[in-house]
Amino acid sequence: MRNPTLLAAGIALLLSTLAGCGTTPPAPATAAATAATRDADDLRYSNSWRIEVSEGANSSGEFVFHVTPKGGQTQVVTARVDNGESEDHVARTIKNAFEKQLDTSKYDIEIDDGEDVLVKKDLTEPRFALEVISSNVKSVRLRLQKE
Repeated sequence: MRNPTLLAAGIALLLSTLAGCGTTPPAPATAAATAATRDADDLRYSNSWRIEVSEGANSSGEFVFHVTPKGGQTQVVTARVDNGESEDHVARTIKNAFEKQLDTSKYDIEIDDGEDVLVKKDLTEPRFALEVISSNVKSVRLRLQKE
């Protein structure tokens, strides 16, 4: 007989891995299980990140991101998306959420190509990790890339 806890952890790990590959991020409950076990040594840091948005929203919901400066505390950024938003509008919604919830003296957030969001650190700030922790928005795929 299979161990249900081990199976659930394996599925959660697989989903969190796929989240960085342009697929739909895991649902909040699944992401919470993997995010709690995440170690700072496992994070990837960069000066700048690109969030590529693909497809429009076929449901209302939210994206949850973690922004973690190297050696610093993780900050949670939540972007609420409405049903029917186009991919360009989803990108603007994410950009606006980052601008409202992050210190804009430390980060520059901008739209690129209409459907991409760029998050860049200020010159004096440490490199940072950016993760998509969860999503319950149908159809929208996010892909994170170091810049």
